[in-house]
Amino acid sequence: MKPKNWLVVVLAVAGWSAPAAWAAPVFTVFEAAGADAADIQSTVDAFRTAIGPARREINWDGVPDGRADPNALPGDFFNTTSPRGAVFSTPGSGFLVSANAGLPTPVRFGFGNDFDTFSAQRLFTAVGSNITDVNFFVPGTDTAATTTAFGLVFTDVEVAGLTSVEFFDADGDLIFSRDALATGNAGLSFVGASVTGGSIARVRITAGLNTILANGQLGNPNDDVVAMDDFIYAEPLVQQVPLPPTLALGVLGLALLRGTRRRQAG
Repeated sequence: MKPKNWLVVVLAVAGWSAPAAWAAPVFTVFEAAGADAADIQSTVDAFRTAIGPARREINWDGVPDGRADPNALPGDFFNTTSPRGAVFSTPGSGFLVSANAGLPTPVRFGFGNDFDTFSAQRLFTAVGSNITDVNFFVPGTDTAATTTAFGLVFTDVEVAGLTSVEFFDADGDLIFSRDALATGNAGLSFVGASVTGGSIARVRITAGLNTILANGQLGNPNDDVVAMDDFIYAEPLVQQVPLPPTLALGVLGLALLRGTRRRQAG
């Protein structure tokens, strides 16, 4: 085997095809804000188009009444009952999906004048915390996965800098963050991003500064309270992680050494 061709084979086995593969990930941001759904619709549609047909969406409206306010939504509902590869966690006590009209529980967590919806009728919130973490799995399994795009709709982002999304890679490193655009009372904000040359293992969502404790009950009467509507993300897939360049070169060096000894022995 000629040395040049043999080197290429070793590099491929080592999982390192070219230094360019290790360039920093590039993010394309999609964001919009306005008084109602029409003001952000084109941006949401552009994000969907950028992802393509291999995407997942959660608009909360398929959640049954028995899993809606005042009942808790299990954090793994959208990986078990309705498998879409997303599992939620929070430092708070759990999650709520708002009730539909006509039920005994008031709609929109009891704050109908403060929250609007992008896709009627239900909204989503953590309980007792403004933090929601989203981890990704191959849908319907416990196999960890990553995605290449994530975005969501917020409602009632009145104070800039308090509502954001953060993306973390499989090593737990922060690779992207973006604040949601502020709106007036009950307005809607969309923020999302797609990544090239990287992947997203976890998303941390910070929704305002206040917290919802139960229907009609806030953590305090003063701070900005924010709820969430549609989640949109690329299909979660098992990540194929290449060897780091230093390890790949180490493997290459060992292979070269073995090849040299074989030629000398021959």
